[in-house]
Amino acid sequence: MAQAADTARTVILTVDDDPGVSRAVARDLRRRYGQSYRIVRAESGESALGALRELKLRGDLVAVILADYRMPQMNGIEFLEQALDVYPGARRVLLTAYADTDAAIDAINVVDLDHYLLKPWDPPEEKLYPVLDDLLESWRSSDHRPVPSTKVVGHRWSARSSDVREFLARNQVPYRWYSVEEPEGGRLLAAAGQDGQRLPLVITPDGTVLVEPEAPELAAKVGLATTPTADFYDLVVIGGGPAGLGAAVYGASEGLRTVLVERSATGGQAGQSSRIENYLGFPDGVSGAQLTDRARRQAAKFGAEILTAREVAGLEINGAARVVRFADGSAVAAHSVILATGVQYRQLTADGCTGLTGCGVFYGSALTEAAACQGHDVYIVGGANSAGQAAMYLARGAKSVTLLVRGADLSASMSYYLIQQINEAPNIFVRCHTVVEAAHGTDHLEQLTLRHAVTGETERVDAQWMFVFIGAAPLTDWLDGTVLRDERGFILSGPDLTADGRPPALWELDRPPYHLETSVPGVFVAGDARAESAKRVASAVGEGAMAVMLVHRYLEQS
Repeated sequence: MAQAADTARTVILTVDDDPGVSRAVARDLRRRYGQSYRIVRAESGESALGALRELKLRGDLVAVILADYRMPQMNGIEFLEQALDVYPGARRVLLTAYADTDAAIDAINVVDLDHYLLKPWDPPEEKLYPVLDDLLESWRSSDHRPVPSTKVVGHRWSARSSDVREFLARNQVPYRWYSVEEPEGGRLLAAAGQDGQRLPLVITPDGTVLVEPEAPELAAKVGLATTPTADFYDLVVIGGGPAGLGAAVYGASEGLRTVLVERSATGGQAGQSSRIENYLGFPDGVSGAQLTDRARRQAAKFGAEILTAREVAGLEINGAARVVRFADGSAVAAHSVILATGVQYRQLTADGCTGLTGCGVFYGSALTEAAACQGHDVYIVGGANSAGQAAMYLARGAKSVTLLVRGADLSASMSYYLIQQINEAPNIFVRCHTVVEAAHGTDHLEQLTLRHAVTGETERVDAQWMFVFIGAAPLTDWLDGTVLRDERGFILSGPDLTADGRPPALWELDRPPYHLETSVPGVFVAGDARAESAKRVASAVGEGAMAVMLVHRYLEQS
């Protein structure tokens, strides 16, 4: 009875497009587990995802998900990959025929598959129930308890509300959004004693009310670590993108006392990608959020500390110590530092864009805002991979997606596979030689003025949504006067520092800088912030790992 009470709201979900098979699976499950678990069945991947999202909103638990491999529109692996985002702790089972065992084996890597079952499994007492018993026992012994959701009350066209939602989503913090115009939003405002003039309102799981919170306060209140546990480390990694996470994983796993400092959310630009399809080991692609979450958990497993919402303001050299100073005046020191600060999207300078940022004009927020774009015309500015990935993702629900590209075509900066996908998408359109001259609207974006870069001809179009991906600027201004950078702000390292055969000025060691070492000994750079880097996820992760190897070499000789 104790187990039944504990799992009264816990679900076992099964999805199969064959109604007869679907009923048979549900019947077998209810026979064995019906008294302790709710058995929910669906007959398509889409309907099953809808059921999962509804269960999530209600706070219900899902212990096991069983999905048939051969389903139209969305096969079992594709469904389980999306289900992973909704219920990452649920145990995943793929139902396959003998001919599909190769696909099932591949799924072990793609969706962390827990088991695959060959159909038919008669008798279930021998082939089905023992497998489910083990998976349920594994699930019960894990930390499967639901995390109470944070509540956010805000306005659809509020830049600050958009920032808070983006911060929570990228940091994997569960939250529920309530529009101030909806009855429940009004009830939450009233309960908090607010009149809605200052938004967003955030209510944490313990009932704490935050009004227009800044990132550090919000991070601390929703359970993200913001303060280092020590004053001195072997390694400080600055930046939580692929390079920084790679460095944290390899540094901590190899015994270095490691702390990673991130100004906003781990993942960087890659973490905002809806689908990365050219990353080694993921033949069916992986979302940036999934890749980031796995990397973050891996770093934490090895003992790396991860600090969020900490703005780094300076780097000081104090003898053998490298001191990282935060914007609030506090500091942390280490033997070595890896700069993995990455880049940020450049801002559109067209008239009206600044005032409408977060109110229809967004920079890298496609995942967070996608649901609100359903059935609308969407514009994307940019012609590189990030723009292409956003276009493919938004095209699933948008009426149309128009890519505005300054150049003659997409081939200059977009991967071939993405260009092919865009060409095949019926509701994605590409306008080349086109730039945004102005954005128009009062409290939100309403229209755009577009200009042909060759002819100068202008056109005004209706638009409520514009996502901007126009190149990158390095986040390195705070390093001015400390490490050498190129004219664009990217950090110079290794051979780039000794192009004339001589070490950089003030270099005191009798050896040249290591490959990823900056003009300051013991300070290394990895990823997009490095001058002439490849600007790809795989190379960033590789540089993070290589930087740790060079840190070891530096420490051994210090």
